[in-house]
Amino acid sequence: MTRTLILGGARSGKSSYAERLAIESGKEVVYIATASASDSEMAERIRHHRASRPVEWITVEEPLALGNQLLRWSAPERLILVDCLTLWLGNLLFSSGEEYPEVGTITLPPLFHEQQDMLASALTRCSSDVILVSNEVGMGIMPMGAISRCFMDEQGRLNQAMAALCDRAVLVAAGLPLVLKGAPC
Repeated sequence: MTRTLILGGARSGKSSYAERLAIESGKEVVYIATASASDSEMAERIRHHRASRPVEWITVEEPLALGNQLLRWSAPERLILVDCLTLWLGNLLFSSGEEYPEVGTITLPPLFHEQQDMLASALTRCSSDVILVSNEVGMGIMPMGAISRCFMDEQGRLNQAMAALCDRAVLVAAGLPLVLKGAPC
């Protein structure tokens, strides 16, 4: 089993690269989508992504309990593609439905760390090949609002934790993969 983390900015080609690796694996693919249709624009994005995936792939839509789904679909003959950890992290961050202050300390909902711990545990126990897609959000300017800074910090921590657990880490920029850890894909 191989665990791969694919990082990149928005529209960097990371999802396309991940999907190509999944196809090339020759394994049954389980695609775990983490997006939620929070507005009409996001609903359209989800519709487009659904239509563009190979019909033989199993699609599981899971905005919160990602670790549970990894274990549920785990099998040596499968490859599980998770797209993406960034949307998942946002779902967790806003899972309590509470409003966050513009300034001051952010209190993260209990589900936030609980689900991250479950994902880390599931990733180490999963018998499938796994590809995780995540945004690299820390390469731009420092955000102005407290919640935006909190999200950027937590995304960086999550990416570091997943990279430590993965056999390979790949940064995609302008559609070009740069292997950061492990063997070339």
